[in-house]
Amino acid sequence: MIKKISQEKQRQRAPSKSSLETRQKILDAAEHLFAFRSYDAASIRDIAQKADVKLGLVNHHFGSKEDLFFKTVERRAEELARLRLDALEQLKASEEVITLKGILESFFYPYLDKAENSGPGWLAYARLVAMVSAEERWSVISQACFDPTAKVFLSEIAKLYPTADLRKVSATFVFSISSQIALCTSAWRVDAMAEEDHTSGIAEMKTLLVDYATSGIHNALSN
Repeated sequence: MIKKISQEKQRQRAPSKSSLETRQKILDAAEHLFAFRSYDAASIRDIAQKADVKLGLVNHHFGSKEDLFFKTVERRAEELARLRLDALEQLKASEEVITLKGILESFFYPYLDKAENSGPGWLAYARLVAMVSAEERWSVISQACFDPTAKVFLSEIAKLYPTADLRKVSATFVFSISSQIALCTSAWRVDAMAEEDHTSGIAEMKTLLVDYATSGIHNALSN
């Protein structure tokens, strides 16, 4: 089982620069292998080899494979949550009337901008999110890393549709998040279905994603 997820971090001496670099290399390797091979197919030995570190260092820094998986997901989740909540606060400060489209832009755009502009790790991260979202065995990770922020946005959407059942609001939001994941992991399918030669970029498609999600949620919750 994933250990100590909800416990406070124990006080300890600040890690050395070398230790921080090793942890970063391990997390980068784990992210790639978990994303493209799956959790079950990626071994600790494979991760150590890709990170170019001794096998014992992976266990030393992260413990079990499950704990390493949690830390790999958690690493970007913390930054993403902050970016999303900041975007929502900016929206509230700048707009007199909060719209569904504005809420969804505040949720989707921080990640999509990272996936488009901040290196392959952020794009691979969508695969990890898809993995965690698809398997109930990772519900503890979802609850720790994603649910607190998602529930803030869910609450904002529910305010716009006060007569809608909260379960229905939740369902439409989850469907929309799945669309975001599809954009980041399967954009090539858009071009294949359209018989286009070029690859659709995230920047090119993100406005369409928000329009699609806005219309879908609004139509579902207005009925």
